[in-house]
Amino acid sequence: MTHSLQIAVVGAGVIGLCNALQLARQGHSVTLYDPAGIGEQCSRGNAGHFATEQVFPLADKALLPRIPMMLLDKLSPLRIDHKYFVKASPWLSRFCLNMLPGRFKRHTRALRALNESALAAFKRLLQEDFESNINLRGSLLTFEHDRIKEIRAIQHKYQQQGVAVELLDRTQLFALEPGLSRCIHYALYFTEVGHTSDPYQLSQALFQRFSALGGRYVKAEVCAITPLKEGSNSPELTQIKLTTQTHSCRTFDRLVLATGAWSKTLCAQLGYKLPIEAERGYHNMLPVISGLSRPVASADRQFIMTPMQNGLRLAGTVEFAGLDTRPNYERAQMLLTHARAILRDNDALQQGEHWMGPRPSLPDSLPVIGRAPNHPNIYFALGHQHLGLTQAAITSELIAQCIANQPTTLDIGPYSIARFQ
Repeated sequence: MTHSLQIAVVGAGVIGLCNALQLARQGHSVTLYDPAGIGEQCSRGNAGHFATEQVFPLADKALLPRIPMMLLDKLSPLRIDHKYFVKASPWLSRFCLNMLPGRFKRHTRALRALNESALAAFKRLLQEDFESNINLRGSLLTFEHDRIKEIRAIQHKYQQQGVAVELLDRTQLFALEPGLSRCIHYALYFTEVGHTSDPYQLSQALFQRFSALGGRYVKAEVCAITPLKEGSNSPELTQIKLTTQTHSCRTFDRLVLATGAWSKTLCAQLGYKLPIEAERGYHNMLPVISGLSRPVASADRQFIMTPMQNGLRLAGTVEFAGLDTRPNYERAQMLLTHARAILRDNDALQQGEHWMGPRPSLPDSLPVIGRAPNHPNIYFALGHQHLGLTQAAITSELIAQCIANQPTTLDIGPYSIARFQ
């Protein structure tokens, strides 16, 4: 194992928190930086779904016919703001190229490798706190039509990737989730999927474990990462400059960048191209007890409902509109209409608290994990699109192995930032 190092982790979402805890547990002195707080942004408002079944990239050729609807319909489940379309065009072009069959298959293998290891990595990281934070009751994908051949084909597609999935008829489905509407004919039951009843509390649990090991948190924005020049007294150190009133600087042996959708500027400072876009997700948090015991997604309506500690979270809508555009909370409001349609007792359902957060998406749907090609003391853990919660713990294991100069348990070649240079 590497001797104790001074390590900075930039970004205190679930990815950064898992990395900070993993490295602190290995005996390193870790300082965590984030201007927003612990577990804010997407780590606070996500669907709480450990979506290990989602092994297929977003860049699917089936999306192509839907692009006009994405531009014209403000409430389309997957939407591109027409005002942002020109700016997003280079990203969208690369996204479409990744629909080519060879690339799609390659990226599916890479996503599958991460997802297969995801929950086991969380068990190792959380240890005795695992069961109190993560429920292993599976998840459902419902269908309001009865085209059984189509549904079996979808099931077979997942099974080909090693995903454990059962086909449920109405009797089996309502025995499992009696609160669902009788408009549903079939469901796919993903039996090895988990969820958390409070994503924010999960982040806090990770932070508490990190703090108990002596980890330090600084509420500040990192505005610059400057590798020290060769010939200095410490040629392997990295200097970072923080945005504070005093513009203070600190020096570290290693740095992990886990800044999600905000990563492009810092990567550019280091000389790396990062074609990242903010995939804006919305939720509608209903303050009701739904009776559901696991996440339920709708194949027809393209949204998901997750039972939470304080109610029912509706989520799943996707919007490309940039980081700075004001939220369009109609996208959150519309989720209530979908929930009313597929829940049996819906009289008590009223609009809840609305939220928007930017997921960090790359055009091949793969994250960036590993050492910076030209900076051996800087590591990337970013760009996990809508699978950040799912892949956080396995990402932290891979980063810790890189820092310790150990062989990684997975081939991290597909996740290197070098693919964009």
